[in-house]
Amino acid sequence: MYFEMLAALEASWLGHVGRHSAWLYTVANLLHVLGAAFVVGGIAVFDLKVLAERGKNARQVGRYAIPLAASGLALQVPSGILLLAVEARALGTNPAFYAKLAFIAAGLVNVILFHFRFGTALRADALPPDVRLYAFASLIAWIATLLAGRMIAYL
Repeated sequence: MYFEMLAALEASWLGHVGRHSAWLYTVANLLHVLGAAFVVGGIAVFDLKVLAERGKNARQVGRYAIPLAASGLALQVPSGILLLAVEARALGTNPAFYAKLAFIAAGLVNVILFHFRFGTALRADALPPDVRLYAFASLIAWIATLLAGRMIAYL
């Protein structure tokens, strides 16, 4: 079923337009990279603040970093779908693509758990010391996502 979905995506109008429009593919590629910079940059700044100062004043950094990361994700999802549609059967079966999706899932689950467990403490600017484990896991997940994304071209 997964392979049929990949074939259908590649055969769709989106895959066709992506393959035959140099500008659309180029813009989608640029937006995907820009989105990655926003996601990882925003999250990394927040995570490093949590790690360096044990969560002290993380709320002030989070006011800017979290919306930046969310806007990056908003850029990455549609641009990533277009990039995938161009060569869905090849990209969708690439081991690095699977790894990228797994690291994205790990990063998103970590974000959800972080906000579920520490959201109130973050708003009160009183994060406990064990928040650092979540920040470290987040950094690893998002950096690994970048690495896996780059490896797609080489596997």
